[in-house]
Amino acid sequence: MKRIAYVESLGFAAPGLPDWLTTRRVLRDEQLYQPCDLPVYQPALLPPNERRRASQTVRLAFRVAEEATRASSIAANRLACVFASSDGDLNIAHKLCLALAEPQQTVSPTDFHNSVHNAAAGYWSIAALATGPSTAVAAYDYSFAGGLMEALGMVSVERHATLLIAYDVPAPAPLLATRPLTVAVGVGLVLTPEPTPNTQARLAFETGPGAETSLPHVGLEALRQGNPAARGLPLLRAIARGAGSAVLALSDALLAHVTVAGGGGP
Repeated sequence: MKRIAYVESLGFAAPGLPDWLTTRRVLRDEQLYQPCDLPVYQPALLPPNERRRASQTVRLAFRVAEEATRASSIAANRLACVFASSDGDLNIAHKLCLALAEPQQTVSPTDFHNSVHNAAAGYWSIAALATGPSTAVAAYDYSFAGGLMEALGMVSVERHATLLIAYDVPAPAPLLATRPLTVAVGVGLVLTPEPTPNTQARLAFETGPGAETSLPHVGLEALRQGNPAARGLPLLRAIARGAGSAVLALSDALLAHVTVAGGGGP
């Protein structure tokens, strides 16, 4: 079944791509891609105490969520939410495992608080006063496409304007050896069931056979393969360029075909 949605606004963060404006220029070949470290982000919506408790993963999710909602004509508290992360926060999981391996087995309450997979969704719901439907999904390397499919369900079936946030950060050693995510990447999309004066693109989503879309630029393709959230880059490239299509993997056997019309922006 084909699902239709409209892109209201976007956010993006990755090494060398600190925001959607820069990312759009790079995806249009108007600017060279030059990887560099992302500066530490201070979420604007979080009070100082909560900001201090927020992990790197939560900060990344907020970075793209705040960018996407700032550019949207729809208030953040009116949006349904889908938070998609392959691994949640493996840095926190590692700290908990180290603590439990000590004789006293003393776990930090803050680390325990941040250890659940939907921690970022919880922080966002409180900070943005978002009381609508909220879902946290995980689908290994297919988490971006899985999150997109979930968000499109909310948009096309439930008729909710929806904020999709996909994000993952590298794990520390020794977990990095078994889950080798090389970079931190976050993606934010505000999707609506009908076009608005702020609409950036129309998406048509359906499943079918095919091959996952790669990127022609070596550096961007390495970024795409280096983080589950970055698997959405072919779709973002089509949006940035005004039209096109992208095939995104939902599993080893199932693929999503997304056609973009009317994208690009100013």
